[in-house]
Amino acid sequence: MKPYQKIPIRECGEPLVPIPADKFVIPSPHAYEKLGANYRGKSPYFLRQGVLNALIDAQNRLQVYQPGWQILIFDAYRPVEVQQFMVDYSFQTLLDTKGLAKEKLSEAESQAILTEVYTIWAFPSDNAATPPPHSTGAAIDITLVDEKGQAIDMGGEIDEISERSHPDYYIAAKSPREQSYHQKRVLFAKVMEEAGFSRHKGEWWHFSLGDQMWAWSLDRAYAIYGRVED
Repeated sequence: MKPYQKIPIRECGEPLVPIPADKFVIPSPHAYEKLGANYRGKSPYFLRQGVLNALIDAQNRLQVYQPGWQILIFDAYRPVEVQQFMVDYSFQTLLDTKGLAKEKLSEAESQAILTEVYTIWAFPSDNAATPPPHSTGAAIDITLVDEKGQAIDMGGEIDEISERSHPDYYIAAKSPREQSYHQKRVLFAKVMEEAGFSRHKGEWWHFSLGDQMWAWSLDRAYAIYGRVED
């Protein structure tokens, strides 16, 4: 169990609401649907109402610093079933990258691969006391686009299992290009945190508000969003 999962949840009952396409950049089809994830008729582009309100605030703050820039929604609500699909998919992708076959792995080797997977992916728990962050409708994976609609280079890809995913990976960078990655990540976190979000300590793209990770990061007594029930 990770430390944030010990935070109690006092579910506030706020509904999931759609993220408005006229306010944010929303890719279609969704990245995980293209891989075969089955949302069973649900949309990944939903958030709790309070989280959406804060996200709109964050975008307004962003445009004060960078007029014309927008937040791109990579992922938001993610059912536990989809969480399991992506854990399995990432496990297989790592095997392929390393040239390994699942059936030939020892128990220790398999566990080592899973440990890598879980540096990025939360365990797909079906326990209501320890929900994966995205299953609460309170977590988002996002990046930025410029005034021309072009993706801003943040120095790493969303869901990338590498050291580059750490928010401060480029903090001591020497080259101007890598320094710019750090500056953009700092700005990104600034506008999100000013709007009330907390950033994942290991992922530059993941922010949440009101879930267990948020409560743990900000030393709150409890979370207000638990897993969204089917």
